[in-house]
Amino acid sequence: MTTYSAVVTTGIYCRPGCGAKPLAENVRTFELAAAAEAAGFRACLRCRPYRVASPVDARAPEMVCRAVQLIIDGVLDDGTEVALGERLAVSPRHLRRMFREHLGVTPDQLARSRRAHFARRLLDDSELSVADVAFASGFGSLRQFNREIRQVFRAAPRELRERHRRADRLTADGGLVLRLPYQPPYDWDAMLAFFAARAIPGVESVADRTYRRTIAIDGGPGLLELSPGTGDHLILRAHLPYWEGLIHVVERAARMVGVDSAPADDSDAVLGPLVRRRPGLRVPGAWGPLEAAVQSTLAQGNTLTEARALAGELVARFGHPVPGLPHGLTHLFPSAEALIPAPGLPGAIGQAHATHPTLLDPQPLAALIANLVAIPGLTEDTAHEIALRLGHQDAFPPSLHADPARWRPHQALAATYLST
Repeated sequence: MTTYSAVVTTGIYCRPGCGAKPLAENVRTFELAAAAEAAGFRACLRCRPYRVASPVDARAPEMVCRAVQLIIDGVLDDGTEVALGERLAVSPRHLRRMFREHLGVTPDQLARSRRAHFARRLLDDSELSVADVAFASGFGSLRQFNREIRQVFRAAPRELRERHRRADRLTADGGLVLRLPYQPPYDWDAMLAFFAARAIPGVESVADRTYRRTIAIDGGPGLLELSPGTGDHLILRAHLPYWEGLIHVVERAARMVGVDSAPADDSDAVLGPLVRRRPGLRVPGAWGPLEAAVQSTLAQGNTLTEARALAGELVARFGHPVPGLPHGLTHLFPSAEALIPAPGLPGAIGQAHATHPTLLDPQPLAALIANLVAIPGLTEDTAHEIALRLGHQDAFPPSLHADPARWRPHQALAATYLST
């Protein structure tokens, strides 16, 4: 877990490793950058903490973790804490109390901080106009954007753009390039091997240590490329039809490759040797819940090679063609409605998802497992594999034949080590 240090005498907070050396009695610590900002501190100009991934502590209550996921998915971009509470069946007052107790911020403060931090990264790293940065970061208006940036960074967006360090700029031939920061160590080669073994022909490609895939943005096709950077980040190159809502594309990509989570602890007697041998593993995620569910069910009773071939057949038959892309990318992954005629479990999942659009939405693990195993033929092991890829930190396939309670709240990470 990243811990941010805030200095009461300067009003500045820093990420770990910053060269500043304040007196210990003048330092307060926060687990989230948003919490430091809510307490009145501003980001250090030297270490730029907005560049560091800030995962939420897995020990937070499940309801809080679900709420955070919904915030990351954009529920507060144009919604309210009241609407968020209704999604979680709790009152806004109770929701704010739980957030303050466990995260040190309200839901709105967390959402605003994430948008501001992402905007600052775009101001530093891209040539997007200030207006494009505002809408790419999830702000509803330029007025709201300017107000929030001033509050968090004590400067206007144009001032920040003018003061950025040109040596830090990322350049590329085509597309928009951004850093995806992570907390070292991080094993990109292991993550790449996982995706390579399951890459859906026509939708995903792995070559030259780069992962590529097609995505749909409100029906429009796009292309993402992920490759290793230097130091503590991956490089994301996005080719999109428009930049509005880019923050959610980037956050989904970060979640897919696990850079928004912390590395494993090596103190456990069983996992310790595995962690020390491969210290940078993360739980592999998925671009989309439906895609993860279909991939996992195709692997049920088949080898990974067979599952890939079956996935390629589904895409060729039911996916939307996207002509002109390189690296063998030809289609978007099918929608739930398009999959309904498919044979076997993919068709059953498509039907279930089309009938119940919230089937794979953030929800308690027990509810998700119950909903999935209710689909005829889908096993509990497969349901846990799906849950694991959807980000449930307590998912643990029963076939691993171990007591997952000893690794709470990191069962999914333990499962990743035990099955790798």
